Amino acid sequence: MKLVETGYAKINLGLDVLGLRPDKYHEVAMVMQTVSLADTVTITDAPELQVTTDLPGLEGGPSNLAYKAAVLMGEYARRTPRVHIHIEKKVFLAAGLAGGSTDAAAVLRGLNRYWELGLPAEKLERLGAKLGSDVPFCVAGGTALAEGRGEILTALPDLSPLYLILAKPGLDISTPWAYREFDKQKNVVHPDIEGMVKAVRAGDIEGVLRRCGNVLEPVTAGAHPEIREIKQRMLQNGAKPVLMSGSGPTVFGFVKEKKAGEEIAALLQSMQMETAVAELVGRQKV
Repeated sequence: MKLVETGYAKINLGLDVLGLRPDKYHEVAMVMQTVSLADTVTITDAPELQVTTDLPGLEGGPSNLAYKAAVLMGEYARRTPRVHIHIEKKVFLAAGLAGGSTDAAAVLRGLNRYWELGLPAEKLERLGAKLGSDVPFCVAGGTALAEGRGEILTALPDLSPLYLILAKPGLDISTPWAYREFDKQKNVVHPDIEGMVKAVRAGDIEGVLRRCGNVLEPVTAGAHPEIREIKQRMLQNGAKPVLMSGSGPTVFGFVKEKKAGEEIAALLQSMQMETAVAELVGRQKV
């Protein structure tokens, strides 16, 4: 038997940090969105659990979130995961796009179907929360408000199809570092997450785009001027709004037409950036 799942990348249309929780995680309020840049996760029978990737140097062993997701599903279903999971990577690594989390979510969805467990999205999301804060959102994706440490989700209506350009410089950003540095910030400008949620529900795409913001962007951009340079190049070439996703370093900007995104991508590739043109993706069936 062979089963194929798609692991879509995510961006943060809005990301706010509300403070430090007693459990040492940060309380967040985010509007998250899946985009069509995606990994392909293929599940087949095997004598024992094996996770492989098409990317040299990317470990597929017990440290990989997809491997952990298979073990977790096996424990829940009380069966040994005798499967081979192969991941074809397209989502940039260590990029603020939930590349590892979306693969783990794809494994949760995939094994749910592979083993005919019939678990609803809500159950898979609760399992995913044991693996990482972004995994629950990646289970069904679409557009959602994420609260708590990111695992408390409120599904929102799908947004109108929009194109965007994504670009990642040759940087790896540590999420814990970004949050530690954020804690030192003063005079933080907080995005209007509540207003963005209302705009999403009203189908007011211009209202959503006006409220885009990420409180972690000044932290990462302050330490890495490449972020500001990418933003400037995108804005100069017609993308708007432009902001960083997650703790970075990927920057994304909305464009009116796919061709415009491709032209910006070509420009940024000449600056040794990883780039992709994508569009918004709606909520997935589980």
